[in-house]
Amino acid sequence: MMLMQRVVERCRRHRAVHAARRWRHGLGHSLKRRLVFLFVLLAVGTTLVFLAGSREVFSTGWRELVKPLVSDYLDRLTAEIGSPPDIARAQALTQRLPISIGIDGPLVNWQSPNTPQDASDGRKLPHDASLRALLSRRTSDGHHIRYGIAAWQWQEHPRWFSGMTLGGLLVLTGLAFFYVRKLFRPLDDIRAGAMRYGTGDFSQPIPLRQHDELGELAIQVNAMAANLQRMLDGQRGLLLAISHELRSPLTRARLNAELVAEGPERQALLRDLAEMRDLIHDLLESERLARGHDALQREPVDLNQLLRDQVAQQCPEQPIEWQLDPTLPTLQLDRSRMQLLLRNLLDNALRHGSGGTLDLATHRNGQQLSLSVRDRGPGVPVDQRDRLAQPFYRPDAARTRRDGGVGLGLYLCRLVAESHGGTLKFEDAGPGLRVVVTLPVQG
Repeated sequence: MMLMQRVVERCRRHRAVHAARRWRHGLGHSLKRRLVFLFVLLAVGTTLVFLAGSREVFSTGWRELVKPLVSDYLDRLTAEIGSPPDIARAQALTQRLPISIGIDGPLVNWQSPNTPQDASDGRKLPHDASLRALLSRRTSDGHHIRYGIAAWQWQEHPRWFSGMTLGGLLVLTGLAFFYVRKLFRPLDDIRAGAMRYGTGDFSQPIPLRQHDELGELAIQVNAMAANLQRMLDGQRGLLLAISHELRSPLTRARLNAELVAEGPERQALLRDLAEMRDLIHDLLESERLARGHDALQREPVDLNQLLRDQVAQQCPEQPIEWQLDPTLPTLQLDRSRMQLLLRNLLDNALRHGSGGTLDLATHRNGQQLSLSVRDRGPGVPVDQRDRLAQPFYRPDAARTRRDGGVGLGLYLCRLVAESHGGTLKFEDAGPGLRVVVTLPVQG
């Protein structure tokens, strides 16, 4: 039982710490929350400064002005009560004025009914000695008269006054929050626009909501995006034009090479022409895939069967360690693009796997599935792993194109995965490299 209580208490503390961390992170991350928090701190600080200053002013006024007036007034009240004190007169004063009176002495011991409970005992007078002396009087016959403020009937005052005050403060804080949220709403639009531009989507500009500094920033970001789109379109158009124009002379060169006599020179020429053909094809395909999911032609695809077919076609003699998840559903994929992805992944693993066994695996995790291809080669250094999917990048600068390819295979794999709404990442398999493609199940 004690162990269970300790576990419950530890869980509560963990939740409290987690909630506090989440609150601090939200406060530090949100500019709107920080501004509202600053407004609240400013209001509280202003109130405290005002109260402290008012207290100092009133305390100075008490000492210099109010104290002599109160002292003279109490002397007059004491004279009116008389010596020895007349209870009837004292009672008349408490009925006419909002004061309480207490009398202690050899002949008269009396206190008014409206005396506050915490002041009914003479020892509970104010702690300030000067104030106690001010509110106390001694008569010539030895009686001690204590004056005080009468007990207020708080139940007769509107109890909702303090609640209304707090509610008003909360309403003002809420209005300030909504105003700040409206004021900084263009930042959300700019952030969403920057995310769209980062993915290459320039179809929707950032809306202009306010004609202020944030509005000017939105205009500048839209102008920057338009210039970037024109530059990218120009580069893509030039690349496509060059690629298309190279096809015709490349075809003629291959036909002429077929007429060359058999020998090493002919084989080297045909190999170079084939590499140029593949390079042009990959460049054109990369530009098509750069448009995202619009370039896809989806159809129902069994990923496990597609992987088996590709292995049987590309490397039937290669040792394979299969770990396929039989629960994978049929997905809406572009079959030809997925074949391109699998072909490039297998080609990369075969080229750098040192002839060892390849590990092919599929796995479903909720609304995502993963496809991994692992080789047993030397692997890739950590500082170079994130650059493998960049175009024309090869980890080993000493490699030739014949040994390491042109550097577009993994780049095309990344484009195929991203166009399907997925990702491509690289992991150290120790030994070897594991390439993991993640795709959404509802793709």
